[in-house]
Amino acid sequence: MVDLTTEYCGLKLANPLVPSASPLSRDLDSAIKLEDAGASALVMYSLFEEKIEAEQQQMERFFYAQAIGHGEADSFHPVPDNIKTYQEQYLENLHQLKNCLSIPVIASLNGTSLGGWIEYGQALQQAGADALELNIYHLAANAEDDSVSVENRYLDILRELKSRVSIPLTLKLGPQFSSPIHFAQRLQAAGADGIAIFNRFYQPDIDLETLQVVPKLELSTPAEALLRIRWTALLYGRTSLSLAVTGGFHKTPEVLKALLAGADVVHLCSVLLERGPGRLTSILDEMEQWLADHEYESIRQLKGSVSQQHAIDPSAYERANYVQVLDSYSHAPGVLW
Repeated sequence: MVDLTTEYCGLKLANPLVPSASPLSRDLDSAIKLEDAGASALVMYSLFEEKIEAEQQQMERFFYAQAIGHGEADSFHPVPDNIKTYQEQYLENLHQLKNCLSIPVIASLNGTSLGGWIEYGQALQQAGADALELNIYHLAANAEDDSVSVENRYLDILRELKSRVSIPLTLKLGPQFSSPIHFAQRLQAAGADGIAIFNRFYQPDIDLETLQVVPKLELSTPAEALLRIRWTALLYGRTSLSLAVTGGFHKTPEVLKALLAGADVVHLCSVLLERGPGRLTSILDEMEQWLADHEYESIRQLKGSVSQQHAIDPSAYERANYVQVLDSYSHAPGVLW
């Protein structure tokens, strides 16, 4: 029997398949279905500091400040005794998941201020999170932001939080850093336990009728997986950080390629939203069958065997095959050029 166990950020997991942050973790029943389907851990949906602040401002305006200049208004909107804030609901959900699931639960935090990262990170640890994923969403749209200052923003948050919590910390990184390997090594030196590559920053759209900039949600496609696989292969062996891949992993072949490149875990999201928790079981079964057919005894034996350091042609992960790939294109039959 193939040994599917792996380790991520010091957590020993039954297999490499971990549902990433999504609405599926908001509901206990769906979380239990994910565990029953074979999930080895679960990343919760993100706790947003912005939503906490917005709620506090709303409470201040409609409840606590309603009587300014109008004393009789105190009774118009009485403050409810049993109201649960957004943060309280998240922490309660985390506590409930920990009580009902046997797999590790990784909380996700998206902060906006250094104080917020520390305060809410500590609260998540106290609520029972086994690890914490830092979902740092920073768009360097200021012309004064250079690459060093962008990286230092991540490092400052990491160092401060690392000094205040004891659970493992992993950072969810975007794909637009100038030198991901060097940055990963800086994160390692600052105390990170792992990284997840790459975060999918949702892009706003333009409505051609109203000329308004509007939000648009697009689920991932398998075509996105190759970027993650390539950088995993380049990172493997150059850092001791745990490596997770996220974005575009819908089928078994992409999962296997990520593991061959060196990933410790593969995050699944869009495919589970589209096809349900049962898809996780199918991937797990197909992965185990492929490993057995190819005479692998364990995930450990497989992992990193086709990273850049161990690939038959290491240069294939870099520029060497760039021209070859371009020259390999041929137009469809019947198309005139």
